[in-house]
Amino acid sequence: MAGHSHAKNIMHRKGKSDAARSKVFSKLAREITVAAKMGMPDPAFNSRLRLAVANARAQSMPKDNIDRAIKKASGNDGENFDEIRYEGYGPGGVAIIVEALTDNRNRTASNVRSYFSKNGGALGETNSVGFMFDRVGEITYKAAVGSEDKVMEAAIEAGADDVESDEEGHYIYTSFEAMVEVSAALEKVLGEAESVKAIWKPQNSTPIDADKGATLMKLIETLEEDDDVQNVYANYEMSDEDMAKLAG
Repeated sequence: MAGHSHAKNIMHRKGKSDAARSKVFSKLAREITVAAKMGMPDPAFNSRLRLAVANARAQSMPKDNIDRAIKKASGNDGENFDEIRYEGYGPGGVAIIVEALTDNRNRTASNVRSYFSKNGGALGETNSVGFMFDRVGEITYKAAVGSEDKVMEAAIEAGADDVESDEEGHYIYTSFEAMVEVSAALEKVLGEAESVKAIWKPQNSTPIDADKGATLMKLIETLEEDDDVQNVYANYEMSDEDMAKLAG
């Protein structure tokens, strides 16, 4: 167990403006519907649905929207979503994993391939970069929940594997299998988490400069803006100086 500063630029975390909120809600609703279709439509008996609903609430998604997304799973609208993972390389050899929920595989594959090729990257085969990432659980709390020591102690007691803290919050990592159990134990001590989800965590980072970083950010943002794309993970890292150039 090691607590250290969270490297915000290893995995892209885009701030969600009010203008993007409807798109965020749409993606959350899609995850809720898929989770409800895969198991029982009751969060009490469906752990994936329970996590999806909790994450939607953390983003202030209205209850009516959540209920509608669950009911949609039992409807006859013919809308079925497939879970697909795309892998490839971005500018500077950065490894990228893209998770999608789509009702049209051909459309999504064509779009994702186009995003990569237009922004200095190349889409690869399945597992072409997956071996560079670990599938783990990530439990996120806001910084206000407590000090790094308090969160570390709670994480150790709950059986977590690692904690990373910075000025924005605390990121607690578990094995994929232990995610729900650890989350439940943490909730008793720290309250409800801001998010609980399975992620692809990079094993190592690829350093890039501001020029490559600018193109990479455009690629990631273009991917994230696609309605079919749920999550984007990348193993890049930039120096503070290059991050400042990019911001400026």
